[in-house]
Amino acid sequence: MSDGHVFSLYGAELTARASGVLWWAHRRILCVSDLHLGKSDRMARRSGVMAPPYDTADTLYRLQREIEALTPQIVICLGDSFDDLQASGSLDSAQSACLYRMQAGRQWIWIEGNHDPGPVEFSGAHLAEYRDGPLVFRHIAEAEAEVCGHYHPKAAVSLGRRHVTRPCFLYDQHRVILPAFGTFTGGLRSDAAVLRDLMQPGAVAVLTGETCHVLPMPRG
Repeated sequence: MSDGHVFSLYGAELTARASGVLWWAHRRILCVSDLHLGKSDRMARRSGVMAPPYDTADTLYRLQREIEALTPQIVICLGDSFDDLQASGSLDSAQSACLYRMQAGRQWIWIEGNHDPGPVEFSGAHLAEYRDGPLVFRHIAEAEAEVCGHYHPKAAVSLGRRHVTRPCFLYDQHRVILPAFGTFTGGLRSDAAVLRDLMQPGAVAVLTGETCHVLPMPRG
């Protein structure tokens, strides 16, 4: 157990951090997926469900802590950064200021997701995918040598008599799938058919939380 698990993907040494961000130290790239900022606003706006409106502030605070700890040169948000296109306008002045501070002095890349398939109000590059060295960063899995999000994977680990379910990274020799970072996001069990089909035998799950728990990817 630790606050990070190091593995290699196509020669790139990556760290799956307990927080849920992926760190590529050699390139000083911090990658995060599925922030879903403004989700409580979108739920209220579309369905009338009034969830506690603290998810965006908590998500931004946790991301800020990782940026302060790692001081990345590049931040890549792997899509579904906002819960829909209108959600980017739902951030209050303090939340917007927090995001602008995190962006200052570094390259910031917004990858298009299925919830936010287009430009948002904040600065940075807005791309369908981003290539760096041997890796491609995109929202939904397509091919090999990729870092993707979208699926919100989760898995369970036994801790004594307890079974604890956590968001998790999944990786094999071809790809890594990041967990959802957003506070109000749900998860898809790693034994779901779509994840079994994507990940090769021998795939690894890295559960997030206070520390990392590393185990073979549960397949049911």
